[in-house]
Amino acid sequence: MRAVAGAIGRHWHARLVIIGSVAVCAGWISAPPQAPPDIEAVMTRVGARVAEYHRRAQRVMCVEQSTVQPIQSNWAPDGFSRTVESELRVESEAADGDTPPTARVIREIRRINGRAPRERDKKDRSGCTDPNPLSPEPLAFLLPGHRDEYRFTSLRNGREKDRAALVVDFMSTNRTSRPELVEDERGHDDCFDWSGPLATRGRVWVDAFTHEVLRVDRRIDGPVDVRVPWRLQRRYNLAPWVVIERDDQTMRYEAVAFRDPDEVMLLPESSESLTVLRGGLQSTRRTETFSSYRRFLTEGRVVKDP
Repeated sequence: MRAVAGAIGRHWHARLVIIGSVAVCAGWISAPPQAPPDIEAVMTRVGARVAEYHRRAQRVMCVEQSTVQPIQSNWAPDGFSRTVESELRVESEAADGDTPPTARVIREIRRINGRAPRERDKKDRSGCTDPNPLSPEPLAFLLPGHRDEYRFTSLRNGREKDRAALVVDFMSTNRTSRPELVEDERGHDDCFDWSGPLATRGRVWVDAFTHEVLRVDRRIDGPVDVRVPWRLQRRYNLAPWVVIERDDQTMRYEAVAFRDPDEVMLLPESSESLTVLRGGLQSTRRTETFSSYRRFLTEGRVVKDP
């Protein structure tokens, strides 16, 4: 059987890469609260912070650097890594009737392994793991309109980077995973993704006083079997099932200061993810960093971070 070296192009429906919740920071307060408040009250405040971010984030842009390292089953490197540099921004759509407002990340690839993209990169299978030009904003799952899709199960005091935090555990309400393997929508050769319900769980760290998001950990309830349609079995000589052993992500946020006017926002600092697969597909480790933030105040005025 031919080993298909296809890679996964996307992961979470509410993942992959960018701009996090934004609000004016209240300062680096070190004293934790005496007792955690009610979890529903906390998530209401967190949702309001994320909604405020989606209203303001359209005037913030940054540079995303995404490095993907293929790995073996023992997590050792398997070949060369690939680094993609993109300009990134968030676009938000207004609510339509009962449909909650949506936010998505827009990427424009600027460099691949240090050079400008070439025409052949559009079909080259090495581009399987490049960031998707359009992807969901990863904190959208905290908005009120998505609350019925997740259960927030526990709340406790904690710390994140020496900052007083409230730590909230969550899980998706749909506990049945039924993903199906699909071909990469961007047209890369021998590249695949999965589509369909995927049970996830994780943890959110929020500032104990401002309720801004400081960190999000997310993982699947695995291992998960991914059904391979007969058409793909026959075309690529794949087994009827591919197994996702792990699909983990950690995203961290940091304070970014802008001037004229002075403002401090919590924005993405880094994202690390690990995807381990069995059944002929390539496992990967991805590291993303976000820098060179700039703020658009008017059509003709741009303010960069210091």
